Amino acid sequence: MNEYLILVDDKDNVIGYSEKMKAHIEKLRHRAFSIFIFDWNTKRMLLQKRAYGKYHSGGLWTNACCSHPRKEESMEDCLNERIREELGLKTDFYIKDPEKCDNLYGKKDVIYRCGKFSHFSDYGDVCENEIDYVFLYCPDGSIDWDITSFNKQEVAELKWVTIEELKKWIEINPNNFTTWFRPAFELAYNTLCTQARKKNLFLDNYM
Repeated sequence: MNEYLILVDDKDNVIGYSEKMKAHIEKLRHRAFSIFIFDWNTKRMLLQKRAYGKYHSGGLWTNACCSHPRKEESMEDCLNERIREELGLKTDFYIKDPEKCDNLYGKKDVIYRCGKFSHFSDYGDVCENEIDYVFLYCPDGSIDWDITSFNKQEVAELKWVTIEELKKWIEINPNNFTTWFRPAFELAYNTLCTQARKKNLFLDNYM
C-alpha cells in the first residue's frame, strides 16, 4: 500500500501530498514526527537502533519511534499506530502541551508536545527534508510491555539509557546517531526538565 505523506511549505502550511519514496527522492518537504519515551520509575530513556535495511541511516541510534503522519490521518492516530507498528507498544495518546496542568484526560495516555524544527539531510539517493514534530511520552508508572516485541524490519535493537549516559554518548560518539536526533532530543529534554520540576525532582538526582 502506498503511503502518502503531507507536503508543506517552509511555514508548515499544507501544500499537497506525495508517495513516501517519491518525497524522499525528490527532496520534497514533508511532515515527520519523533517520539521520545522516558520511564520515570527507572529514570531511563528508550533508544532505537534503526534496522540495517532501512533506506537511510540503517544501524544508527535514534529516539524510540520516528515516522510520518499520512494523508487524512490525525496526529494522535498516527502516533498510536506507528508506535504499535514499530515497537509493539499499545497506546491511546492524548496530545498535551507541557505547560498545562489540567488532568481531564481520563484513562488516555498523555504524550507531550515538545515543539518542531526543520531538518534537511542528503543521503545520496534520498534525503530528509522535514518539519519534525517532537513528542515525549513519560507515564508516571513503569512502561509495561515486552521490549523484544519490536518490528525487526524497522528496528535492529532497543536500549534503555539514563540521560547522563546519553549525553556522554552523544559527546563522545556523535556519529552513532541519526542526523535529526540531537535537535529532537534538545526539545524533548527541555520538556522532560519541565515535568521534573513539577515533580520536585532535581536533575542531578534523577539523571
